[in-house]
Amino acid sequence: MRSESEHLAQALAQAGYRLTRPRHAVLEVMAASSDTLGPMEILSRARRLYPKVGLTTVYRTMELLADLGLVRRIHTEDGCHSYALRGADHGHYLICRGCNQVVEFEDCDLSPIISAVARHTGFTIQDHWLELFGLCPNCQAQAG
Repeated sequence: MRSESEHLAQALAQAGYRLTRPRHAVLEVMAASSDTLGPMEILSRARRLYPKVGLTTVYRTMELLADLGLVRRIHTEDGCHSYALRGADHGHYLICRGCNQVVEFEDCDLSPIISAVARHTGFTIQDHWLELFGLCPNCQAQAG
């Protein structure tokens, strides 16, 4: 059984991209994390593996992984992105408007809505992700 980092590396190679040491460090960080990560956190963790990783490499690698469908871009209202490894079929995220914390949740059955949208539009729905914005418990307490 291949590790997640090997899967990501193989996908890059199959798409014709080189696996440089800095890029490999970024892949290792993403493969090891079950959380969403912003570029600065990815950079910090990647530099522990390979100190010469630059922020430009992080951005380019994450955009490449997103374009290849291997990670999801999680959008926050301030325009910044976090990234998460792409799951099998969809993702649901809560995004705090106060601190930009991103929390993934799985207990949301959108099947009836997806079926209705497909029926009304004629689309074959292959995937989805849901981003809900609000205030996390900590930000609610601070505002309260």
